[in-house]
Amino acid sequence: MTAHLSGLTSIAPSLIVTATLRVETRGAGFTEITREAADFIAQSGAGEGALFVFLRHTSASLTIQENADPDVQTDLVTALDRLAPEAAPWVHDVEGPDDMPAHVKAMLNGVSLHIPVTKGRLALGTWQGLYLVEHRRAPHSREVLLQFIGSGT
Repeated sequence: MTAHLSGLTSIAPSLIVTATLRVETRGAGFTEITREAADFIAQSGAGEGALFVFLRHTSASLTIQENADPDVQTDLVTALDRLAPEAAPWVHDVEGPDDMPAHVKAMLNGVSLHIPVTKGRLALGTWQGLYLVEHRRAPHSREVLLQFIGSGT
């Protein structure tokens, strides 16, 4: 194996900026929020640090995934449906048959992410996008907390 560590960068955090992003979903599927996250970083005056993203819900999730081919999102939704099908014998069904599978899918994906910020920009890979994944069939209004911690420009 060959590996190479780049030069180290050390900063003292001097900037913490927080905002709430409201995302209106269209029902089950992916909603890209990369542009909104990048705009937040630009408006915050971020230099070097990390963006923390936290979803304040238990039946939706966050993920970093490919943003070039929408077939990837279709296949990922199909895979999650196979892992947590509505037809399973769930005990919790008060909010409808899609609710408990949504909780399982959110647990699998998670509700928080952190993304490095370098030189005032999200350090995402070429084909990576930041997504809110709605696991319920009906449209929902979702709240995402964005927080940058690091140095200013």
